[in-house]
Amino acid sequence: MLRRPLEPKQYASCDYRFTLDQYGFQASMRRKGNCWDTQLGAALDRLAQQAAPSLVARFGIDAQTAATLLVTAGDNPERLRNDAALAALCGVSPLEASSSKVIRHRLNRGGDRQANNALWTIAIVRMRSEPRMRAYVKRRTQEGHSTKEIYRCLKRYIMRELYPLIIKGLQAAGAAP
Repeated sequence: MLRRPLEPKQYASCDYRFTLDQYGFQASMRRKGNCWDTQLGAALDRLAQQAAPSLVARFGIDAQTAATLLVTAGDNPERLRNDAALAALCGVSPLEASSSKVIRHRLNRGGDRQANNALWTIAIVRMRSEPRMRAYVKRRTQEGHSTKEIYRCLKRYIMRELYPLIIKGLQAAGAAP
């Protein structure tokens, strides 16, 4: 992964310049700390659109979140038997956390944290902007569920919705089982 240099003198290092040239990026010191973000963002948009256009077209999903989910799924194609397996891989599968008479679930703490963060981002965008999700959150809040429980349910719901699109994108790229 290409990372932004930490100090100004690193912009001139041979290794850094070679890496930029290798990927076709041009270094620029016009804005401090942002030498190739716009080019990288455009390249990521183009790659995500090529790999999974139907995934990027969904509400609340941009190129960064789509790429994160595709990379997580593509790194482990042998584990993708169903949407529950992908949910476990992303750390959004429910685990029972019941005690006594209270039956509840919590999120799996394992899994890929970047993919979990991508799902959280999608959930936040949809909770704030999509009327269907806003109604869902309102209904679940009135039922007495906590915000954490609502997030858990939303992330699992989103994973169930996106699983076929992710698999389709991986198959188009030749990385799916």
